[in-house]
Amino acid sequence: MTAYNITLFGIRFHINPIAFTLPIGSGWDIYWYGIIIATGFLLAILYGYKKAKDYSINTDRMTDIILITTPLALLCARIYYIIFDGTPISSIKDFFGFGSSSGVSGIAIYGGVIGAIVFGTLASKLRKVNVLDMYDLSLTAFLIGQGIGRWGNFVNQEAYGTFTGSSFWGMQSERTIAEMGEGLVHPCFLYESIWCIAGFFVLNYISKHRKFSGQIALCYGIWYGFGRGFIELLRTDSLMLGNIKVSSLLSFVVCIACAAIMVKILKKQNDNKKEKDSDYKNVFSEVKSEEGETDEQTD
Repeated sequence: MTAYNITLFGIRFHINPIAFTLPIGSGWDIYWYGIIIATGFLLAILYGYKKAKDYSINTDRMTDIILITTPLALLCARIYYIIFDGTPISSIKDFFGFGSSSGVSGIAIYGGVIGAIVFGTLASKLRKVNVLDMYDLSLTAFLIGQGIGRWGNFVNQEAYGTFTGSSFWGMQSERTIAEMGEGLVHPCFLYESIWCIAGFFVLNYISKHRKFSGQIALCYGIWYGFGRGFIELLRTDSLMLGNIKVSSLLSFVVCIACAAIMVKILKKQNDNKKEKDSDYKNVFSEVKSEEGETDEQTD
């Protein structure tokens, strides 16, 4: 694969997507994309282990859930991509994305999230771990992996958007020029990376004050859905359903649905609290009232 000469915000980079080659067979290329994704995944897991105790989750059981869920989530990420990309699949190599010169390719983050939720739920029930607590912990950690992983798109010069119309703000490389023409394009990978890292700190803070199990998972849906929905509108490589950008539509639906559920639960909690407060009777007020009635009778 050819190295890219990239300009980002006026800074020039020369990046080869291949980090190094192992002396196996005719040579086994190890890509920066894989290294970056693996780094994000590792940091997310380390965070999960560190915070597991706060959610009363047994780390051994959590390990089992990770081992079950991770490969199945990756498979779902690939299937999601295949469905909406529309690329013909004629062999098992095509299905798993081995046909590309850049190695394994063609996965979609939303497919991975959906797979993680579905199979994570089943694995959590199997290992007798509270599902909602597992959602809260894993989705907060997930933002670490997403925030770091997006830099793999920078190395491969993917996930960029339309022209910025600016003489400074934006990105350009041989690939963007070949596909878009001369001009600076939106570095959507960077926007999403910043959004995810910021979201991690927000959710980590909220987790210390959560009012119910599942609250952080709903916050994830609101935060990520809102940001991804708008960022996706800028991208030029979106998966499409007719004229609709699938990820943008799904993001806004997730954001609105999670916000509605959050409001409903918090309102119910608030109503229950008011009901309990209204049922409370002040003993001293009753005594004072009885004393007042006695005095009146005496007069």
